[in-house]
Amino acid sequence: MDTQAAAVSGRWSRRRFVGAVAGTAAVVAVPSPAAPPGGPAPTAEAPRAAAPPRGEPGPRPLHVGTYTSVDGGGTGIGLASYDPATGRISGSGTLTGVPDPSYLAVHPDGRTLYAVDERDDGAVTAVRLADRRILGTRSTGGAGPCHLSVHPSGRWLLSANYGSGSVAVHPLDASGAPGERTDLVTHTTPAPGPGQQGPHAHQFITSPDGGHVLAVDLGTDTVYTYRLDGAKGTLTEVAQAHTRPGAGPRHLTFHPGGRYAYLANEVDDTAAVCAYDPDSGRLTIGAPQPTGSDAGTTNYPAQFRVTANGRYAFLANRGHNSLARYAVEAAGSRLRLLGTVPVGGDFPRQIALSPDGGLLFAANQRSGTVTVFHVDSSTGELAPAGGPFASPVAVSALPL
Repeated sequence: MDTQAAAVSGRWSRRRFVGAVAGTAAVVAVPSPAAPPGGPAPTAEAPRAAAPPRGEPGPRPLHVGTYTSVDGGGTGIGLASYDPATGRISGSGTLTGVPDPSYLAVHPDGRTLYAVDERDDGAVTAVRLADRRILGTRSTGGAGPCHLSVHPSGRWLLSANYGSGSVAVHPLDASGAPGERTDLVTHTTPAPGPGQQGPHAHQFITSPDGGHVLAVDLGTDTVYTYRLDGAKGTLTEVAQAHTRPGAGPRHLTFHPGGRYAYLANEVDDTAAVCAYDPDSGRLTIGAPQPTGSDAGTTNYPAQFRVTANGRYAFLANRGHNSLARYAVEAAGSRLRLLGTVPVGGDFPRQIALSPDGGLLFAANQRSGTVTVFHVDSSTGELAPAGGPFASPVAVSALPL
């Protein structure tokens, strides 16, 4: 959470409050060609690969999400590159034409980038990476979308509307462009938790087995499990998992084994191990665990990441401004806190691992920076990789 209130209309939402002047990246604007009415225009040449093949030497793309409607904010999606060996980031411009692109995701084929437009009239936008052409923008049917993901099939785009507490599904065509929404579900039960005025959907993801999609709602202290109809794009609720009242669940990250997941509870500053049953889709939330924050420090845990070998997990702590390190034990069923590492920035809103797992990126909202760490997957150690990269109100980082 970013402030105390969760209002959407006419006031700052909790998520958009910055509280400090952001850093300014030395980049130039690169306007994105807009798609004409009725869809994208044909191109004369075939799209180039969005990123070099994994393992190929040389710099790789990094995209940075921001807010464009706050003081000191960005002007679009930050464009940068990083060195996989050193972690050094170099800025290359800004993709304009996408308002408040606070969270980013990429299609499984690596050719299309998706961004939420986190505004009262929420939307999702697709950008073809080969030529940075906007393929289309579609309404999410709700306010303040803050998260999106692509179903592993590549056919569906899932988004979470924080302000209105709803989740949406959009079909994706062969080009990666989103079509008209096929479903929209608002979380009406259970009632909002302590201090909440309504539901606040914070995340919408697919389970590792692909059989279910799960929505994390901070306002109702609930993780909802749905079946997604692969032909129609409609949702059927099959289970609910409830945290303790007032926990404020924010983000869920699965262990590579697929039977356990780790939940960051934003409001009560805790973490939890969850057991997942692939057959029923039912999630069982375990007891609250510490995040490594100091007593007396106001802290809002943001997001977990797990190493590909499943041995270690990392949690971003906003307020404590640290990365908590956990050993993952008992085939994923147990987390053991190893300690914390200073994140080198203020308010780490989101963290991401590079595709090869060798680097961890932290988007620090209030300092307007992206910091990078080398990851030792055999020991779980994190070591800073150079100095911070300045990017206005950096709220998400997506390394490709």
